[in-house]
Amino acid sequence: MDVTMLLCDAAAESGGKLYVLGGGWSVIRVPNVPTPMALAVKLSVPWDQTNKQIRVRAKLVTEDGDEVDLGEGPVFAEGTIEVGRPAGMKPGSPIDMPFALSFGPLALDTGGYVWELEVDGTTLARTPFRVLGG
Repeated sequence: MDVTMLLCDAAAESGGKLYVLGGGWSVIRVPNVPTPMALAVKLSVPWDQTNKQIRVRAKLVTEDGDEVDLGEGPVFAEGTIEVGRPAGMKPGSPIDMPFALSFGPLALDTGGYVWELEVDGTTLARTPFRVLGG
């Protein structure tokens, strides 16, 4: 399964398309200031994996791989999706599944972080970013 994941200020999915605001950044210049962030994700689901439950989980970890906990438990989002086969689609074609995950403003300490996306328990995408000192 192919995955494209973009870190952005805000994102939404509508009608099978992703709408992204402030996308493609990798640096927060001031630590401990609440910063909105979202993940714009497009899965390319193989034909033989359509019409099945797919478990997705996005989590924020440090550059050392430790889960980030901002006082209310680890920062993550998870759920299940199912991709159907559209009528008229050529058999064997991969099917796009775009979705957006929004995370309320996060105040992070100086350091390196990574958003990881797991699909059915396997990490398929990693998007690193840094929070610089003031």
